[in-house]
Amino acid sequence: MVPAPLYRLYRRRRLKRLIATYPAHEVTREHGGHTLRIHLADPLAQSWYDRDKTPAGVDFLREQGVLAAGATVFDIGAHQGVVALVLARDVGEHGRVVAVEADPHNARIAHVNRDLNAAENLTVIHAAGAASEGSLSFSESLNGRVEGRNALVEVGTVTVDGLAREHGMPGLVVIDVEGYEEQVLKGASQTLANGSTAFMVEVHGPDALSAFDTSADAVVEHFLAFERYVSRDGHEPFVALDGPLPASRFFLVAIPAVRR
Repeated sequence: MVPAPLYRLYRRRRLKRLIATYPAHEVTREHGGHTLRIHLADPLAQSWYDRDKTPAGVDFLREQGVLAAGATVFDIGAHQGVVALVLARDVGEHGRVVAVEADPHNARIAHVNRDLNAAENLTVIHAAGAASEGSLSFSESLNGRVEGRNALVEVGTVTVDGLAREHGMPGLVVIDVEGYEEQVLKGASQTLANGSTAFMVEVHGPDALSAFDTSADAVVEHFLAFERYVSRDGHEPFVALDGPLPASRFFLVAIPAVRR
Protein backbone atom coordinates (compact mmCIF):
# COMPACT_ATOMS: atom_id res chain seq x y z
CA MET A 1 0.00 0.00 0.00
CA VAL A 2 1.29 3.46 -0.93
CA PRO A 3 1.70 5.68 2.14
CA ALA A 4 -0.90 8.45 2.27
CA PRO A 5 1.60 11.36 2.05
CA LEU A 6 3.16 9.90 -1.11
CA TYR A 7 -0.25 9.26 -2.64
CA ARG A 8 -1.30 12.85 -1.96
CA LEU A 9 1.91 14.14 -3.52
CA TYR A 10 1.36 11.94 -6.58
CA ARG A 11 -2.20 13.20 -7.00
CA ARG A 12 -1.16 16.84 -6.72
CA ARG A 13 1.65 16.46 -9.27
CA ARG A 14 -0.63 14.57 -11.65
CA LEU A 15 -3.30 17.28 -11.42
CA LYS A 16 -0.79 20.07 -11.98
CA ARG A 17 0.65 18.26 -15.00
CA LEU A 18 -2.83 17.71 -16.46
CA ILE A 19 -3.66 21.40 -16.16
CA ALA A 20 -0.24 22.60 -17.33
CA THR A 21 -0.32 20.49 -20.51
CA TYR A 22 -3.87 21.41 -21.50
CA PRO A 23 -4.00 24.04 -24.30
CA ALA A 24 -6.10 26.64 -22.52
CA HIS A 25 -8.27 28.78 -24.76
CA GLU A 26 -11.44 30.86 -24.85
CA VAL A 27 -14.75 30.03 -26.51
CA THR A 28 -18.05 31.83 -26.89
CA ARG A 29 -21.10 29.71 -26.15
CA GLU A 30 -24.79 30.07 -25.32
CA HIS A 31 -25.54 28.98 -21.76
CA GLY A 32 -29.04 29.42 -20.45
CA GLY A 33 -29.87 31.68 -23.37
CA HIS A 34 -26.99 34.05 -22.59
CA THR A 35 -23.87 34.51 -24.72
CA LEU A 36 -20.83 33.91 -22.51
CA ARG A 37 -17.09 33.99 -23.02
CA ILE A 38 -15.62 30.98 -21.27
CA HIS A 39 -11.99 30.25 -20.48
CA LEU A 40 -11.36 26.53 -20.92
CA ALA A 41 -8.38 25.54 -18.78
CA ASP A 42 -8.74 21.75 -18.44
CA PRO A 43 -10.38 18.82 -20.23
CA LEU A 44 -13.29 18.51 -17.80
CA ALA A 45 -14.24 22.14 -18.33
CA GLN A 46 -14.12 21.56 -22.07
CA SER A 47 -16.48 18.58 -21.82
CA TRP A 48 -18.92 20.56 -19.66
CA TYR A 49 -18.84 24.05 -21.13
CA ASP A 50 -17.67 23.88 -24.75
CA ARG A 51 -21.24 23.54 -26.05
CA ASP A 52 -24.49 25.45 -25.93
CA LYS A 53 -26.67 24.32 -23.02
CA THR A 54 -28.96 25.44 -20.23
CA PRO A 55 -27.83 24.58 -16.67
CA ALA A 56 -29.95 22.04 -14.83
CA GLY A 57 -33.05 23.48 -13.20
CA VAL A 58 -32.64 27.04 -14.51
CA ASP A 59 -35.74 26.98 -16.71
CA PHE A 60 -37.87 25.68 -13.83
CA LEU A 61 -36.55 28.34 -11.47
CA ARG A 62 -37.44 30.99 -14.04
CA GLU A 63 -40.94 29.56 -14.47
CA GLN A 64 -41.48 29.65 -10.71
CA GLY A 65 -40.42 33.29 -10.50
CA VAL A 66 -37.53 32.41 -8.19
CA LEU A 67 -34.76 33.42 -10.60
CA ALA A 68 -35.74 36.97 -11.50
CA ALA A 69 -34.30 40.42 -11.95
CA GLY A 70 -33.04 41.98 -8.73
CA ALA A 71 -32.65 38.71 -6.81
CA THR A 72 -29.70 37.76 -4.62
CA VAL A 73 -28.41 34.24 -5.30
CA PHE A 74 -25.79 32.12 -3.55
CA ASP A 75 -24.11 29.42 -5.66
CA ILE A 76 -22.36 26.97 -3.32
CA GLY A 77 -20.01 24.66 -5.19
CA ALA A 78 -19.75 26.95 -8.20
CA HIS A 79 -16.95 25.14 -10.07
CA GLN A 80 -15.61 27.58 -12.67
CA GLY A 81 -18.42 30.08 -12.40
CA VAL A 82 -20.29 29.33 -15.62
CA VAL A 83 -23.61 28.59 -13.94
CA ALA A 84 -23.04 31.61 -11.69
CA LEU A 85 -22.64 33.76 -14.82
CA VAL A 86 -26.00 32.53 -16.11
CA LEU A 87 -27.58 33.37 -12.77
CA ALA A 88 -25.89 36.78 -12.78
CA ARG A 89 -27.29 37.58 -16.22
CA ASP A 90 -30.78 36.58 -15.07
CA VAL A 91 -30.77 38.69 -11.91
CA GLY A 92 -29.39 41.70 -13.78
CA GLU A 93 -27.48 44.74 -12.64
CA HIS A 94 -29.72 45.25 -9.61
CA GLY A 95 -29.27 41.63 -8.48
CA ARG A 96 -26.27 39.87 -6.99
CA VAL A 97 -24.70 36.42 -7.21
CA VAL A 98 -22.19 35.12 -4.69
CA ALA A 99 -20.31 32.07 -6.00
CA VAL A 100 -18.42 29.87 -3.51
CA GLU A 101 -15.85 27.36 -4.79
CA ALA A 102 -13.36 25.39 -2.69
CA ASP A 103 -11.00 24.01 -5.33
CA PRO A 104 -8.12 26.48 -5.91
CA HIS A 105 -7.85 25.88 -9.67
CA ASN A 106 -11.60 26.12 -10.25
CA ALA A 107 -11.93 29.25 -8.08
CA ARG A 108 -9.13 30.90 -10.05
CA ILE A 109 -10.83 30.13 -13.38
CA ALA A 110 -14.16 31.36 -11.97
CA HIS A 111 -12.48 34.73 -11.38
CA VAL A 112 -11.17 34.67 -14.96
CA ASN A 113 -14.64 33.89 -16.35
CA ARG A 114 -16.20 36.64 -14.26
CA ASP A 115 -13.71 39.17 -15.64
CA LEU A 116 -14.08 37.93 -19.23
CA ASN A 117 -17.80 38.68 -19.00
CA ALA A 118 -17.49 41.92 -17.00
CA ALA A 119 -19.91 40.44 -14.46
CA GLU A 120 -19.79 43.20 -11.86
CA ASN A 121 -22.75 41.69 -10.00
CA LEU A 122 -20.87 38.40 -9.43
CA THR A 123 -18.64 37.85 -6.40
CA VAL A 124 -16.38 34.77 -6.36
CA ILE A 125 -15.20 33.44 -2.99
CA HIS A 126 -12.52 30.76 -2.66
CA ALA A 127 -13.97 28.74 0.23
CA ALA A 128 -16.04 25.66 1.01
CA GLY A 129 -19.66 25.80 2.11
CA ALA A 130 -20.02 24.04 5.45
CA ALA A 131 -21.97 23.79 8.70
CA SER A 132 -19.72 26.28 10.49
CA GLU A 133 -17.04 28.82 9.73
CA GLY A 134 -13.43 27.67 10.03
CA SER A 135 -11.54 25.32 7.73
CA LEU A 136 -11.67 21.78 6.41
CA SER A 137 -9.63 19.33 4.37
CA PHE A 138 -10.36 19.39 0.66
CA SER A 139 -9.28 17.01 -2.08
CA GLU A 140 -8.16 18.88 -5.19
CA SER A 141 -9.21 17.54 -8.58
CA LEU A 142 -10.86 18.91 -11.69
CA ASN A 143 -14.09 18.57 -9.70
CA GLY A 144 -12.88 18.59 -6.10
CA ARG A 145 -14.70 17.53 -2.97
CA VAL A 146 -14.46 17.51 0.80
CA GLU A 147 -12.47 14.42 1.71
CA GLY A 148 -10.42 14.05 4.85
CA ARG A 149 -8.61 10.82 4.01
CA ASN A 150 -6.81 11.87 0.83
CA ALA A 151 -7.13 15.62 1.24
CA LEU A 152 -4.49 17.83 -0.30
CA VAL A 153 -5.30 21.29 1.00
CA GLU A 154 -6.92 23.10 3.90
CA VAL A 155 -9.67 25.45 2.74
CA GLY A 156 -11.54 28.12 4.66
CA THR A 157 -15.26 27.55 5.17
CA VAL A 158 -18.29 29.79 4.96
CA THR A 159 -21.92 29.20 5.91
CA VAL A 160 -25.04 30.22 4.04
CA ASP A 161 -26.21 32.13 7.11
CA GLY A 162 -22.86 33.93 7.31
CA LEU A 163 -23.08 34.89 3.64
CA ALA A 164 -26.61 36.18 4.26
CA ARG A 165 -25.38 38.42 7.06
CA GLU A 166 -22.68 39.83 4.78
CA HIS A 167 -24.47 40.04 1.44
CA GLY A 168 -28.14 40.13 2.37
CA MET A 169 -30.75 37.39 2.60
CA PRO A 170 -30.84 35.45 -0.70
CA GLY A 171 -33.91 34.73 -2.75
CA LEU A 172 -32.25 31.53 -4.00
CA VAL A 173 -29.47 29.21 -2.83
CA VAL A 174 -27.99 26.72 -5.30
CA ILE A 175 -26.00 23.83 -3.77
CA ASP A 176 -23.79 21.33 -5.64
CA VAL A 177 -21.17 19.96 -3.26
CA GLU A 178 -20.62 16.30 -4.16
CA GLY A 179 -22.39 14.68 -1.20
CA TYR A 180 -21.64 17.40 1.37
CA GLU A 181 -25.04 19.04 0.92
CA GLU A 182 -26.45 18.31 4.36
CA GLN A 183 -23.46 19.96 6.04
CA VAL A 184 -24.08 23.08 3.96
CA LEU A 185 -27.75 23.01 4.96
CA LYS A 186 -26.79 22.74 8.63
CA GLY A 187 -25.11 26.10 8.18
CA ALA A 188 -28.29 27.58 6.68
CA SER A 189 -30.78 27.24 9.53
CA GLN A 190 -31.67 30.94 9.66
CA THR A 191 -31.97 31.14 5.89
CA LEU A 192 -34.16 28.04 5.79
CA ALA A 193 -36.46 29.55 8.42
CA ASN A 194 -36.91 33.00 6.89
CA GLY A 195 -39.86 32.01 4.69
CA SER A 196 -38.54 33.76 1.58
CA THR A 197 -35.52 31.80 0.29
CA ALA A 198 -35.84 29.02 -2.29
CA PHE A 199 -33.23 26.30 -2.71
CA MET A 200 -32.04 24.12 -5.55
CA VAL A 201 -29.91 21.21 -4.35
CA GLU A 202 -28.17 18.58 -6.43
CA VAL A 203 -28.70 15.61 -4.12
CA HIS A 204 -26.00 13.09 -4.84
CA GLY A 205 -26.25 9.33 -4.78
CA PRO A 206 -25.98 7.05 -1.74
CA ASP A 207 -22.22 6.48 -2.08
CA ALA A 208 -21.40 10.20 -2.05
CA LEU A 209 -23.81 10.92 0.81
CA SER A 210 -22.80 7.97 2.95
CA ALA A 211 -19.22 9.25 2.98
CA PHE A 212 -20.56 11.97 5.27
CA ASP A 213 -22.90 9.68 7.25
CA THR A 214 -26.04 11.09 5.71
CA SER A 215 -28.70 10.24 3.14
CA ALA A 216 -31.05 11.81 0.61
CA ASP A 217 -33.89 11.54 3.14
CA ALA A 218 -31.87 13.55 5.65
CA VAL A 219 -31.20 16.25 3.05
CA VAL A 220 -34.86 16.50 2.06
CA GLU A 221 -36.00 16.69 5.69
CA HIS A 222 -34.55 20.20 5.86
CA PHE A 223 -37.39 21.27 3.56
CA LEU A 224 -40.51 19.93 5.26
CA ALA A 225 -42.05 23.43 5.30
CA PHE A 226 -41.39 23.93 1.57
CA GLU A 227 -43.08 23.00 -1.66
CA ARG A 228 -40.70 20.37 -3.03
CA TYR A 229 -40.09 19.35 -6.63
CA VAL A 230 -37.69 16.78 -8.02
CA SER A 231 -36.10 15.96 -11.38
CA ARG A 232 -33.73 13.11 -12.06
CA ASP A 233 -31.28 15.19 -14.10
CA GLY A 234 -32.50 18.77 -13.79
CA HIS A 235 -33.64 18.82 -17.42
CA GLU A 236 -36.52 16.39 -17.22
CA PRO A 237 -39.70 18.04 -15.87
CA PHE A 238 -39.71 18.87 -12.18
CA VAL A 239 -42.64 17.19 -10.46
CA ALA A 240 -44.04 17.67 -6.98
CA LEU A 241 -42.42 15.32 -4.50
CA ASP A 242 -44.97 12.69 -3.63
CA GLY A 243 -43.68 9.34 -2.50
CA PRO A 244 -40.21 7.78 -2.35
CA LEU A 245 -37.16 9.71 -3.41
CA PRO A 246 -35.22 8.70 -6.53
CA ALA A 247 -32.69 5.96 -5.78
CA SER A 248 -29.76 7.80 -7.38
CA ARG A 249 -28.67 11.41 -7.85
CA PHE A 250 -31.47 13.93 -8.40
CA PHE A 251 -32.22 17.64 -8.31
CA LEU A 252 -34.45 19.10 -5.62
CA VAL A 253 -36.10 22.51 -5.84
CA ALA A 254 -37.66 23.71 -2.57
CA ILE A 255 -39.82 26.83 -2.51
CA PRO A 256 -41.28 28.27 0.70
CA ALA A 257 -44.96 27.31 0.85
CA VAL A 258 -45.92 30.89 1.65
CA ARG A 259 -43.22 33.27 0.46
CA ARG A 260 -42.92 36.40 2.60
